[in-house]
Amino acid sequence: MESGPAIFAGAAFTLFGAGLLLWTGTRALHRQPVALGVSPVAAITFAASLGAAFLILGVWCFGRL
Repeated sequence: MESGPAIFAGAAFTLFGAGLLLWTGTRALHRQPVALGVSPVAAITFAASLGAAFLILGVWCFGRL
């Protein structure tokens, strides 16, 4: 019974983390701002670390099955 929420949470976290990493990488590659009004290095670092954290959290949820 507990596998349903773990699968949903794992899929949501993994998709969001992968999407955030892909979006951040694309914006950085094209030299476009990741966040308006923020230092580009700080914005890329913060967004990439959050994307990696969500991706790791999603993999952890799948590992709990």
